[in-house]
Amino acid sequence: MSDYQLTAVGHIHSPYKQKFAIPRQPRLVPQAKAKLVFCADFNREEFVRGLDEFSHIWLLFRFHETAEKGYSAMVRPPRLGGNDRKGVFATRATFRPNAIGMSAVKLEGIEYENGQLSLLLSGIDLLDGTPILDIKPYLPYSDAMTDASAGFADVRPETQMSVDFSDSAIEFIIQQKQYPELKEFIANVLKQDPRPAYKKQKDGEQSYGMTLYNFNIRWQVNGEHNYVSHIEKI
Repeated sequence: MSDYQLTAVGHIHSPYKQKFAIPRQPRLVPQAKAKLVFCADFNREEFVRGLDEFSHIWLLFRFHETAEKGYSAMVRPPRLGGNDRKGVFATRATFRPNAIGMSAVKLEGIEYENGQLSLLLSGIDLLDGTPILDIKPYLPYSDAMTDASAGFADVRPETQMSVDFSDSAIEFIIQQKQYPELKEFIANVLKQDPRPAYKKQKDGEQSYGMTLYNFNIRWQVNGEHNYVSHIEKI
C-alpha cells in the first residue's frame, strides 16, 4: 500500500461545536450557516475564480475527531436504529480507512475581507474546525442521478418530532440579534431527533444539552415532543 500526504486547504467555522446534534447528511437543516476559511497557502482569490457561478459545491474533508481511532469493516448505521451491521463502504460512517468524508452544500457567497478569503455556506453538516481537503463544483447534469437507488437510505429521513420553546428561551432568541434564524435552526436540528438510537426506545422524559454557535441549549424529550427549556450564552 502507498501512503499519501494530504494538505488542508481550509477549515470550517461551523455552529456545531460537538458531534452530538449534527445532521447525519448535508442540507437537512438549511439554516446551518458556516464559513470555510482558507489556509495561508490557498488564501488567494485565484483559487476560487469562477466558483461563484455555481450554486452548490462538494466538500471533501477529514473526520478529524475520529481519525485516530482507526476504522471498522462493519458499522451500525443510525438509519437502521443502530442494530443492523453493514460494511463500512456501504455507509457514510466516520470510522473509515482514510477518514475522508464528503458533503454537497449550498454556496451562499465568496468573501474577501482584511486579506482573508472565505466561502459562505449553508446546509452544512460539519463539526467546527473540520479540515477541508478539496472543493469541487456540484454539476447537476452529472451529479444528480434521478434514477439512482439508495438501499436502506432510499428516502429522506423524517420524524414526527415537534418542538416548543419556553417563554424564557423565546425571550433570549428575540434579544440576541446575531442569528436571526436561530429559532428555526434549533427547531430543525431537534426535528432530526439527534438522540442515540438506544435512547429513542426508552419511555419517559429525557433531558439533553447541546452547543450551537456560542449558545448552550437545554431541552427535554417526551415521546415525539421536544421542549426547549433554556438557552444561555457561553
